[in-house]
Amino acid sequence: MVMLMFQLRHLLARFVDDEKAQGLVEYGLIIGLVAIALVAGLGLLTGSLQSIFSAITSSLNKAANPGG
Repeated sequence: MVMLMFQLRHLLARFVDDEKAQGLVEYGLIIGLVAIALVAGLGLLTGSLQSIFSAITSSLNKAANPGG
């Protein structure tokens, strides 16, 4: 039991001292900020995108039904 506690303490100390985890957290924060920026940007472009897709849909419908 004492040996297990010693090993857990050693693993915890290695994890706390590991700087790779800090880098991963920083990359995670950057990815999160980029995702938020993309969602906000797409939210602003929703109206424009909707009108573009509506125009494309109507053009395709006219091409599929030229006589009617």
